[in-house]
Amino acid sequence: MLILIGNQKGGAGKSTLTLLLANYLAGERGRQVTVLDMDYQQSLSAKAEKAKILENDPLYEIVPADLGHFPAMQRKLGKVRNEIVLVDLPGKMDDDGLIPVFAAADMVLCPFSFDEFSVDSTLLFAMVLGKINQWAPLIFVPNRIKNTVKYETRTEIEKVLRAFGAVANGLPDRIDFQRINTFQTPIILYPVVIPLLDQLYEQYITKEDPS
Repeated sequence: MLILIGNQKGGAGKSTLTLLLANYLAGERGRQVTVLDMDYQQSLSAKAEKAKILENDPLYEIVPADLGHFPAMQRKLGKVRNEIVLVDLPGKMDDDGLIPVFAAADMVLCPFSFDEFSVDSTLLFAMVLGKINQWAPLIFVPNRIKNTVKYETRTEIEKVLRAFGAVANGLPDRIDFQRINTFQTPIILYPVVIPLLDQLYEQYITKEDPS
């Protein structure tokens, strides 16, 4: 199963959500996970290398890759039973290399924030994705939710997004998210991340990938 994590806007929380989901799938659900780090900054690959230096056993493999590598890699991906491949996409939409990646997706997760620039970028991402892949479920994940966000604003934005896909449980704005690494999610974050991760797994991932 191939799950993309992306948004047109950089800094939307793609890499953090990728780590959270990878740690959860491998550690809590016992799934075999491979992460393709296609973000230009390749922060996940850097975290994986740091973990090796600290001699922490990895829960899964993180593979740094350019978008251009995807067609060749696709033949090898998802061949192992029970495997879930997560792709951390670059935060830009001006690369034709995204087309085969979008087309191959079984599911797409799109983290976003409740601000004008993030919402506009999220809608652009959803529209482009919809023209390339009309079958993969698109799930929007509210991220960095601040107490100052008005309920009316959030309701209106979610209403607009539901024209393109589903809106999942969100994640609050917490400094502790900076402590996530490639071998564990800090236990202090469990109360705020498990509701989202359980929802993604039980309502969407198992539905699309019953293995």
